[in-house]
Amino acid sequence: MNLDDSLKNEYSVFKEILDKVDVGIMIIDSKGIIIYYNEVAGKIDGLKAADVIGKHVSEVYPQIQESTLLQVQKTKKPIIDQPQTYKTWHGKTVNILCSTFPLTYQKRIVGAVDISRDITQIKELSEQNVALKEELLKTHKIGRKKTSSGAPYTFDDIITNDPVLNHMKKIGRRISGSDSPVLIYGETGTGKELFAQSIHNHGYKKGPFIAQNCAALPGSLLESILFGTVKGSFTGSEDRQGLIELADEGTLFLDEINSIPLDLQAKLLRFLQEGTFRRVGDLRLRSVNVRVIACTNMEPEEAVKQKQLRSDLFYRLNAIYLELPPLRERKSDVPLLVDYFVSIFNQKLGLHITGVAANVLQILENYFWPGNVRELEHCIEHAMNVGLGQEITLSDLPSNILKSSAANPISLLDMLPDAQKNQTLNQCLDEVEKKLILRTLKNCQGNISRASEILGVPRQTLHYRLKVLGIPTHRAFQDQG
Repeated sequence: MNLDDSLKNEYSVFKEILDKVDVGIMIIDSKGIIIYYNEVAGKIDGLKAADVIGKHVSEVYPQIQESTLLQVQKTKKPIIDQPQTYKTWHGKTVNILCSTFPLTYQKRIVGAVDISRDITQIKELSEQNVALKEELLKTHKIGRKKTSSGAPYTFDDIITNDPVLNHMKKIGRRISGSDSPVLIYGETGTGKELFAQSIHNHGYKKGPFIAQNCAALPGSLLESILFGTVKGSFTGSEDRQGLIELADEGTLFLDEINSIPLDLQAKLLRFLQEGTFRRVGDLRLRSVNVRVIACTNMEPEEAVKQKQLRSDLFYRLNAIYLELPPLRERKSDVPLLVDYFVSIFNQKLGLHITGVAANVLQILENYFWPGNVRELEHCIEHAMNVGLGQEITLSDLPSNILKSSAANPISLLDMLPDAQKNQTLNQCLDEVEKKLILRTLKNCQGNISRASEILGVPRQTLHYRLKVLGIPTHRAFQDQG
């Protein structure tokens, strides 16, 4: 194989790889002529490679004033995560996030490559979110009650008898009159936003409560959502307020702040320190009176160590720090919360459930609750949707809770038979198995399918073991063993 054949093979392999990636890729030569255009790029624009290859990039995208591909050839510097909005040949509006790099050979610019992701759906949803918050702000300003500001919860909605959480509530009430930023740490489902809303509603600020989840959004898009944009700051941008402006005289709640890119965290830090900011692409300095409450589901010190949270931003936010305990550390709250959620879902579902069975409450109190209060809420909602009786029974609980070893506090010592003369190990094990099966069947009201699911064996296997152990299926439900 000669050198030309080897190069052709390498190009063929390289091209096949680029055709398989899930981002749009376009390459131009030094004259701006498109020489490569993969399938994903075609799907974004509604075009085929044959439609664009060999044409100048300005001819294919006439609405873009200056393509980033041409810009990087002039500046010799890459452009990272640049949002762009444009219309395709077919009139379809497309929003992309692109990174563009100059291509060099022997220190000479020979072209450029553009790597783009279609963020049309994400951007539309984000803009709808901002628009809804703008409408909320309008209704708030025309004289509605404070709870219409986007924060329906108060400290009275935090159901607890736990001394640690009650202490956090006291601190929350005490700091509600301050403008200092607040950092709340708690596992998923512990009620961080509920706490933030309560602080807002207990305070003196009459402005709105604006919340934004910072996870799963590209940094440049999140920047424009938070700080706003001016027309011309990037292709397709418009004059638009950001959430910081919308939250003026109120509270901005930033969920999962450790998900914000570090460079954007620096811009947020400047805003916290100075109270001023610039919209994306703007020279004008703007000021607002906003309290920032941020939260994270990762321990802040660990987030700093993992370089997910800037240390200087952490120290600024840490002016007031609240740590919410997980539900497993306040088990005494489980009965209170169960009664509360039963009452809530009775109203929502039009039911008259009286409560939960004693053995159900025992399971709920012993469960680990990795999803905390939110998981308990969903557990009760599930049970009340599928249950048929006047109270919640074991068979109504979600299977993941029943399968959990923590949710099945059955002591093997309680099941061991009394020592009998000449009893073999197999006979002892059969006795333990029989007791376990009988107890599970009783808890499931004799439902063999449900019992087999909890025991983790096929239904046919359970039928077979019932037969081997001499347990009549019509008696299994009534017999405790």
